Amino acid sequence: MDDESLEEWAARRDRRRPTRGERRITPLGDQPEQGSHVNPDAPRGIQEWDGHQWVPAGVTDDLAAAIGEVGDDATRRAERVPLPSFDKLPPLPEPWRPTERFHRP
Repeated sequence: MDDESLEEWAARRDRRRPTRGERRITPLGDQPEQGSHVNPDAPRGIQEWDGHQWVPAGVTDDLAAAIGEVGDDATRRAERVPLPSFDKLPPLPEPWRPTERFHRP
């Protein structure tokens, strides 16, 4: 494994972290988080990143209103996700072959 300097690690971490003031949509209630297509008429909470944590910033009536309130923050957040580079895939393992030939008596 290649060693990464602390400065490179910190720069990589900062690229992934949200920017101050960025907003995201979260479902309200006791249900676990699900996809946004599940129950789009349910109320949604809006959270804002203050530099250290996500804090509540507001509540909307449904998913459409929440998307209008958040704007392009979701798109910018998706652009920060690093995609794998396909030239760094591990080599294909050799197929398993028995070490001794087996002959039926």
